[in-house]
Amino acid sequence: MANSPKNSPKIVVVTNGKGGVGKTTTAIALAGILAQDTKVLVVDADVQGSLSWWVGRSDKNMGFDIAKEVDPTHLKKLPKLSSYDLVLVDTPPALHSQALATVVAIADYLVLPTPPAPMDLTALIETVKSTVRPAQVPHRVLLTRVDPRCLNEALEAQNTLLEVGVPVFHAFVRAYKAHERAALEGKLVTEWKGKNAREAEADYRRVVDELRRDILK
Repeated sequence: MANSPKNSPKIVVVTNGKGGVGKTTTAIALAGILAQDTKVLVVDADVQGSLSWWVGRSDKNMGFDIAKEVDPTHLKKLPKLSSYDLVLVDTPPALHSQALATVVAIADYLVLPTPPAPMDLTALIETVKSTVRPAQVPHRVLLTRVDPRCLNEALEAQNTLLEVGVPVFHAFVRAYKAHERAALEGKLVTEWKGKNAREAEADYRRVVDELRRDILK
């Protein structure tokens, strides 16, 4: 765990150099669940603003505060926000962005979402070797967009990551339309009521259980 000043929040950064891997979906789902018993700030550090768009569609408070901030000068100050227990940052899909470099440098923990496809895994393993390990920040890969009909693919991907020494969540996130529908309706997946909503929620609750064990060590 990074050495955080006393009374400073834990900084958890959700990141991947590629877009379309479930980064924003993961950031919102984790924030929604963690905010049930933790004071959470979500920072949208992606210029595309997908997270802000999602939250902006809601007609009620999601349980956490949100700030859109891409300026590295301001992002550096996140550890000073002592009124929060946890700051969760959604980052741009660009490995060499200044905003990403800034938040990784102050992070206590990195969540690295990726689909289990070999091409995605190969790119992520290189990212871990070149960017994540040198930063010496605790991290885990989270397999996302897993086909519910092909769970063996996720298990094989987890084994591949472990074999090359990359930490990975035991839990993984299955690809359900519930995530897309929740976004369109401006809702958390925990409060969406449609098909496979409870399965989608359960996946992220398992991730949160593991994340809590890691960041509360």
